[in-house]
Amino acid sequence: MSEQSTFISHLIELRTRILRALLAVLVVFVCLFYFAQDLYTYLAQPLLASMPEGSNMIATDVASPFLAPFKLTLVLSFFIAIPVVLYQVWGFVAPGLYRNEKKMVAPLLISSTLLFYSGMAFAYFVVFPLAFMFFNSVAPEGVLISTDISSYLNFVLKLFFAFGVAFEIPVAIILMCWTGVTTPDNLRKKRPYVIVGVFVVGMLLTPPDIISQTLLALPMWLLFEIGVIVGSFYTKKQTPEEQEQEAESEQ
Repeated sequence: MSEQSTFISHLIELRTRILRALLAVLVVFVCLFYFAQDLYTYLAQPLLASMPEGSNMIATDVASPFLAPFKLTLVLSFFIAIPVVLYQVWGFVAPGLYRNEKKMVAPLLISSTLLFYSGMAFAYFVVFPLAFMFFNSVAPEGVLISTDISSYLNFVLKLFFAFGVAFEIPVAIILMCWTGVTTPDNLRKKRPYVIVGVFVVGMLLTPPDIISQTLLALPMWLLFEIGVIVGSFYTKKQTPEEQEQEAESEQ
């Protein structure tokens, strides 16, 4: 009965944490909904600035003028509420962690949030202007550029997510080094494969243009190098038996 009651209490706490996270997203959404149109206009500025004079964005669906800003506001509300969401996750898992694990996880949650925001900011302020300028410059002669607002929103949200996740590389490397999955020395040996891999990932996560692919791959490579440097301070020390097994596997 004690194990069952403990399990039920964990489920109740999990439900409470999830409801608090959803409430935080809802509160942010209610505060931003009045500015939905302005938010979309701000999001579209990189494209509008690169479009030829006299061209405008269009809405091909009847409900797009309402649904596109609504969707943007909802997604943005979740992004803004990420610190609260991660805090609820931390509050749920923290009781089961050791003291040294708590000291490790808390900074990682904060740094992962900041890195995700940094990835989105890099995409908006660096990638979007260059990519849209390139797209518009290669348009065939006689083609009027009029981007659909829903298509544009889906495009930029994919890039936001791709760059936000890509900027989490240092956190992933630190966790792997801390748990003993790998070591900085092993990662340095695999650097050539990593360089090829980041360009492949850039090709898969971004639209089929060389600019956005390169602008994603290069920061991923830089963040990999940063993660290796920082991960060296969190490397799990191997026992003599583990060192012998590693030496035997390399022979």
